[in-house]
Order: sequence, then C-alpha cells, then structure tokens
Amino acid sequence: MKKFLFGLVAALCLALPAFAEPVKVVYHIADGIDQASRGLANIRNHLRAEPDTKIVVVANGDGIRFLLSGARERNGRPFEPAVNALADQGVEFRVCRNTLTAHEVPESQVIPRAKLVASGVVEIARLQAREGYVYLRP
Repeated sequence: MKKFLFGLVAALCLALPAFAEPVKVVYHIADGIDQASRGLANIRNHLRAEPDTKIVVVANGDGIRFLLSGARERNGRPFEPAVNALADQGVEFRVCRNTLTAHEVPESQVIPRAKLVASGVVEIARLQAREGYVYLRP
C-alpha cells in the first residue's frame, strides 16, 4: 500500500506542471530605439521557446519612442508591423502617460495596439506585486 501511495504522489507531482499557470513576464523598455529592437527580438525568441508565456511590455522614458507612429529601427524598418505581429500573439504593450506629458507627446501619436497607463513604473510594480510577473529589462 505504501508503494502505491508513493507512486500516486510521485505521479501527481510530475503532472502538476501541466496544470500550472503560464509564466508571466513584464519587459521594461526605457532606453530608446536600440533597447526596443533588442527587446522585441528577445520577445520573439521567448515566445518561440515558450509560446504560452504571458508577456506585457511597459515603455516609459525614452522607451516610448518605438510605440509612436512612424517610429523606425536604426536599419529603417518600421516598428509598428513588429509590434502588431507580437500583439497578434497576445503580447500587450503599455505606454506611460506621465512620459507622454513630460515629453509633450500627444496621445494621438501612440500606435493603436499600445494602451496608455498612468505611470509606467507603477504599472511594472503592480504587475510584479499583484499579478506575479517576472521583470526583464533587455
């Protein structure tokens, strides 16, 4: 009987990861175009390796630039199609309204797939403390 119970417990322990919640990650983009390019590449690789990952990108400071209309990578490629492709895979993009105000950027310049949040730093803290997100800064 002990062997049976031990085997049952072992089998249940092995099965638990299959029922676990997906990993949740917040990517923090705050340093401009180059960091945004690296971050989007990291996110694509992340989703290839673990497609069920829940990813939120929070941009503040100079990091908001890639989420503005007409933003381009250093090689001239526009950011918006890459953002749209990741958003189609479930990645959420959030832009700090405090940064927009401080830099005098109208909200209308933010691309449609990005959501405004009052404060990027507060949003990151909330995601970590209340929703269990892991913090990554590419």
